[in-house]
Parts: sequence; structure tokens; C-alpha cells
Amino acid sequence: MKLDIELDRENGVPLTEQIVSGVTAWIRSRAAHPGAKLPSIRQFSADYGVSRFPVIEAYDRLVSLGYLDSRHGSGFYVAERHRNASDPQCTSDPRRAEEVVEHILQQFNHPGESLKLGSGFIPEAWRDMDSLGHAIRHVSRTDPASLVDYATQLGNLTLREHLQSRLGQLGIEADPSQILITNGASQGLDLLMRFMLKAGDTMFVEDPGYYNLYGLLKLHGVKLVGIPRTRTGPDLEVLQAQLRLHRPKLFFINTLFHNPTGTTVSPPVAFRLLQLAREHDFRIIEDDIYADFQTDVSDRLATLDQLEHVIYVGGLSKTMSSSLRIGFVVASHTIIKTLADIKMLTSIGGSRFAEAVAVAMLERGAYRKYLERLRRRMRDALGASVQALEASGWEVFEAPQGGKFVWARVPHIEDSTRLVECGAPLGVTVAPGSYFRPNGEVSPWIRINAAYTSDPRAQQFFDAAARLR
Repeated sequence: MKLDIELDRENGVPLTEQIVSGVTAWIRSRAAHPGAKLPSIRQFSADYGVSRFPVIEAYDRLVSLGYLDSRHGSGFYVAERHRNASDPQCTSDPRRAEEVVEHILQQFNHPGESLKLGSGFIPEAWRDMDSLGHAIRHVSRTDPASLVDYATQLGNLTLREHLQSRLGQLGIEADPSQILITNGASQGLDLLMRFMLKAGDTMFVEDPGYYNLYGLLKLHGVKLVGIPRTRTGPDLEVLQAQLRLHRPKLFFINTLFHNPTGTTVSPPVAFRLLQLAREHDFRIIEDDIYADFQTDVSDRLATLDQLEHVIYVGGLSKTMSSSLRIGFVVASHTIIKTLADIKMLTSIGGSRFAEAVAVAMLERGAYRKYLERLRRRMRDALGASVQALEASGWEVFEAPQGGKFVWARVPHIEDSTRLVECGAPLGVTVAPGSYFRPNGEVSPWIRINAAYTSDPRAQQFFDAAARLR
């Protein structure tokens, strides 16, 4: 049978993502019953006139997400959706998972009519497209092998040396062999989950926090325990209470310009976190993906700990280019060696071309000049955003000192899905705060990207939401 889904090659969304979204919507519509057989990869490819490669990738992803079962020698079938509640992999409402995936995909769509006020990305107009283009042409001329070859196992040595120098400015001592280049910070996190956790293990995360990580952890069958994020970092009282109940393997923390609250961990909280990590024998994964948005350097957990109990994750995708997908993990030699082996087994290698382009941007000084402009622009946008929100009667969780995000609410609205509904008719897209909570709990807050608030539709939305009753 041919599935009732549509593929559009012109909308800019990768075919793999369209197939995943289409099949999940088809299953959710109850047009298919558990056990129904899907077209073979070959048949699907023929039905829609597409290559088999996006179909293979989409089917594999749907199996991982629990929508399909793969039966060796037989094909793919709609999975039984009602798993036993005791199954450690069944820790959230699958319909909510579908909504979160759709929200992630929506962020990656090319700009359309909707104002993506809750997006995680810098507007294209803010990027240094000219310097990026020059770097791409330079690498194409001077290193043609990078167009066809894999990167080395750890990644481009010159790039790792640049990162070593940048880490040194933060007071983090690491040699290039302690740095692993990854396909964005997301791959770094996935490698760490594969290495350090198994199904049934407990990991502490921040509440609210990075929603894509929550989905990744649940795919690995990991139990999540949320620690409330305060204005100065994780709530230490709750953390200590949870440590009396659980033995976490890891604690994931976004220290600087936290996603989504925009806050930064204070020095006293940082010191106490490291004390607790030593006392209770767990490691901290420090996500410092927004480091390049900071003007005045401050200590990180990795600075204070020097990679004894801290694994440091960073990247260039949030500022330089999301398309280049340059992330990195910094840790002990033993951990990096194992992660590099897993990386080779799961993806063979990184993009030699992307790494070479990043080196060209760093060496030619273009990136440094671009960051200076970007920081000023974001600082001004954050200040204007907070002012506009408060003038419209919103409450801001904390005025950010950098980064991109403002965490805000309308004081008399308890469920931010109402704000999502308010924005839709105005052409404004935001995500409910529940997406940023470990188990999808209701939240009155939403994340706002300050880079988009100068659009008149943002002010219309702020005013309209404040009038909700």
C-alpha cells in the first residue's frame, strides 16, 4: 500500500525529516493499526520517486523513536504504542514526543511567513556570510582533498590547537589530544550517553533545560531527575535532597547563558556543585555552547575542576555556522580515546571540509571581528527585549547578561500553551514551556529569542498575550 503522506522537494526541509514527520502523523491519525506493514524501502522509494537513502534513514529513526518495529527478513511494521509503564524506555507521552520533534523540525525550516520568536538560531542576516563564503572558497582552492576525504579520528589538529588556545583563555588546561571534534555538540552528547550510561541508569538534568537532550536520554532508556534551575544555577537544596534518593552517573548543566532561562551559574553554586560531585562520585557534563557570546571571561566548572569530575562540551555552530556542525568534547585522555572509538564506529569520521573552513575563519581573523559585532548586537537586543516585555506587563525570569534567550511569562497565565495559541493568528511561533521540562510538566514560561523581537509582530504578540484572561 502507498502511505497517505506528501513530500515537498521545494520547501527546504530534508526528505528524511519529511518522511519521519509524515509517517508519525499517519500513525497518530489512527489510519494504521499496530502491526500494519509499511511499504518496503524499495517500494516507498518507487512510490514517491525518491532515493532509497532518505527512506532508510527515516525508517531507522522511526524504529529508534518507537513508532516502527523492524523484523529481520520481513520488513517494517507499526509498533505497539501501549508499552508497559514499567518499561524504562517508556518515560513520556509519545504524543508529546511527536510535538517536540515537530517543534525541532520547525526551527530548521527555511524562513517563511511565521516569526519564529522561540527559535534557537541567529537570523541569517546577522551571520557573517561574506567571510564564510571567502573561507569556503579558500579551502576549496588550497585543500581540494577536504572536499572528498574523511576527517581524522580526533579532528583537524590545527582546529584543536585553536580550541586549546581558546580554552586556555578560560583557564582550562587541555592538550589537543584531550579535544575531540564532533558533528555539533549534539553528537558529543550522544557519544557521552553511549559511553557512560546504560538503560535504567539515572541522570540529573536541569528543569527547565535542553529539551533535545531529554529526548536523547529517553531513547537510551535513561531515568531523568529534574533539578530546578534558579537565577544563580541549580537549586542546591533540591539537588542535595535528590542525592539522598538517587545515585546519578551524570549531571548535565548549561553553566553560561542557560538555555532557556538565560542565567549563569554563580561562583558559590559552582564550588558547591563540584564538592557534591566529589562527595557523591558523579560527573558533570558542562555545556558551554554559548561561550562565544560572552564578552568578559569568567570561570567555568571545568576551570575550577580541571577535567577531573567535569566533561566540557562546546561548539561553533551557534555563532559561526549551524551548517558546518562543529562541536567538541574536552575530557581526560581515557574518556576522549573511548569517545573517538565510538565516533568511528557510529559515523566513520567527521567533515574534513567543515573543519578546514572553521580553521580558515579562525586564522584569518574574520571570526573574531564577527563575534565583536554579534555580541554588541545581541546585548542591545536583549536589553530592548526585556524592556518591551516588561512594558507590556510580562514577567522576566532574570535579565540576561548575554546569550540569546529571555525566559518570560504573563503573570496570570498558568499554562503557556495559551501563549502559543495567542501567537498563531498573529503569525508568531513560540513553544510552550512544557517542552523545556524533563517530563513535559505544565509551565507558564516561554523562551524568547531576543534577535527576533524587533519585528513588529513580536510587540503585537506581547501586548495581545498580556490581555489574555
